[in-house]
Amino acid sequence: MAKNIYITAVEPNSGKSAIALGVMEFLIRNLKKVAFFRPIISVPGELKQNDNTIHLISDYYHLEQPYEDMYAFTLDQAKSLMADGKHAVLLEGILDKYKALESANDFVMCLGTDYSDISSAFEFDLNAEIANNLGCPLLIVSNARDKGLEEIEESCRFAVESFEEKGCDTLALIVNQVSIEIQEKVVGFLKNKLKNKVEQIYSVPYEPILGCITMSEISKALKTEILFGAKQMNRLVTRFTVAAMLLKNFLPRLTKGSLIITPVDRLDIILGTLAAFRSKTMPNIAGMILTGYMKPDYVLYNLLEGMSDIVPILKTDEDTFTTAKNVSELHSLIHADDPRKIALALGLFESNVDTTELRQKIVGFSVSFITPKMFEFGLIKRARHKKQHIVLPEGEEERILSAVEIILHRDIADITLLGNEQVILDKIANLGLDLKNPRIIDPIKSTYFQDYADTYFKLRKHKGITQDNANDVLSSVNHFGTMMVYKGHADGMVSGSVHSTRNTVRPAFEIIKTKTGSSKMSSVFFMCLEDRVLVYGDCAVNPNPTSELLAEIAIKSAETARIFGVEPFVAMLSYSTGTSGVGTDVDKVRKAVEIAHKLAPDLPLEGPIQYDAAVDSVVAKAKMPESKVAGKATVLIFPDLNTGNNTYKAVQRSAKAVAIGPVMQGLNKPVNDLSRGCTVVDIVNTVAITAIQAQAEKGLI
Repeated sequence: MAKNIYITAVEPNSGKSAIALGVMEFLIRNLKKVAFFRPIISVPGELKQNDNTIHLISDYYHLEQPYEDMYAFTLDQAKSLMADGKHAVLLEGILDKYKALESANDFVMCLGTDYSDISSAFEFDLNAEIANNLGCPLLIVSNARDKGLEEIEESCRFAVESFEEKGCDTLALIVNQVSIEIQEKVVGFLKNKLKNKVEQIYSVPYEPILGCITMSEISKALKTEILFGAKQMNRLVTRFTVAAMLLKNFLPRLTKGSLIITPVDRLDIILGTLAAFRSKTMPNIAGMILTGYMKPDYVLYNLLEGMSDIVPILKTDEDTFTTAKNVSELHSLIHADDPRKIALALGLFESNVDTTELRQKIVGFSVSFITPKMFEFGLIKRARHKKQHIVLPEGEEERILSAVEIILHRDIADITLLGNEQVILDKIANLGLDLKNPRIIDPIKSTYFQDYADTYFKLRKHKGITQDNANDVLSSVNHFGTMMVYKGHADGMVSGSVHSTRNTVRPAFEIIKTKTGSSKMSSVFFMCLEDRVLVYGDCAVNPNPTSELLAEIAIKSAETARIFGVEPFVAMLSYSTGTSGVGTDVDKVRKAVEIAHKLAPDLPLEGPIQYDAAVDSVVAKAKMPESKVAGKATVLIFPDLNTGNNTYKAVQRSAKAVAIGPVMQGLNKPVNDLSRGCTVVDIVNTVAITAIQAQAEKGLI
């Protein structure tokens, strides 16, 4: 098994940070401890800045290494050592830092230099020498931007043969930023031309959005004041326009994603631009920079403070010419706080690179254990494998829309949004989201509406529902979304960011109903602890389950665990272990164990057992030395909602565990509930979970 990989480009702006993201994604899914290392960073030491790629990888993947351990030298330090003839000192310093990471981790991913300041030939040689001294195979990233097939082949051949001459082992070649016109031809062409040179070759298409800077990047680089629109700083800038002409001549120059640079006293331009932004017939601009030493007019402040969903308006004391020059010199980066670009970069990588093939080449094996990081990052890959169609009834909620952008960019699922189409489109525009032709259904206007209402009437008329009642009920987005799942027009539903659990779950009870063998719906939480993933059931639905229902919950929770790659060892929890305890509560658990053994005789399941004996091997040896479950339980079933709900929240807060859920189980088709305090990441994870459940229902897992 390889212990490392060295990702290097052969020229500037090759997009190797995006490739590094993609490689780290599958490393994290397959290895317990992965480190990231940059031998040389381009940040000048005196600026006290962090290297952006280190910050990106470390933050996004929650790496534990201190920042200082993830690089050896700044570029200025390296140049100084080389100038003083201390080449050996440079290599020894890099090797010392690397070895410290290697000894503490299963794998070290190294990223080469940026070709930012010194000659390309020198930097090329330096990367080759570093890789050889670290014993790293190479993953070469080639920049194909604005190149034809022959140019790409020439560049790649030069890189591969040059590294080969220096004794490097090239493991794979990724051609990045390929024009869409030649995307399908590149790999076959290069494999033929580079036969016996490099085996794994992949191409990733050019994506304009990754080349666009955001308003946030501009503000940080130019150190501007944010006057308005602080919540929309992720807007993408496709071009900038200096507005120094009359308004009637300027407005026709506006394009989608324009950044307007204008003096702070040009109220006509400022107000005209904002009027254009509000117009449905004008392009959706990215924002404005107001230039000059003067303060904005109080009339402008009074006007803008009364406007909602306004684009970012920045203020700099620099003059217009200097500001335009500074903006023109900025290059797009992927930042740790930019989920849109991260999702897009990962989606492009995973859609165009055979990650299983590359992982086997780099790592060489599949693991049998599962860590929290593996679980979280594995959700998306599994959801994508057999893509499902998920309906989101809360289509007018901003967090939902932001999550959908990530879901679509990463190709996790097909999405239908429910709600007023114009309201949703306006919010997408105001948030600056990249959602092209989203699938939107307004329930009342839908061609499905009457059929759905008629079906609901037939399903519920025995409960006294009339046809008029059915029509009223189906105008509710949650009922409409649930009926989509029932009819097979969607594979699953996720709701609850603005609706109560009752309003999310009740339609599922009425329409989808529970599976044969399930008397009630129940739930689990996936508790991602520091070193393991545990499944807690039921902490969200059933207040005081009977022995029969507890047994059912245990079996269903084991099935859910297995669907998500957690091998089930089930502990039925109580306040006593084994035969030591007496009382109504412990007797209920004891009876539930007997029932579960009859229903699922091959399932590793024991109880009653206390929590410590279930998860701690030392306690287990003392209390239940012959047990096949004690000390290694992965599925823990709580005797009632009071115990389960408080325990999961205590563990979540005290152990800083990530709690994913509740994941509903026992229904004929998957419907999952969000908390009203959910984050965008929570929504993405829940959609992925729902998609995987839908795959399981269809026998695709």
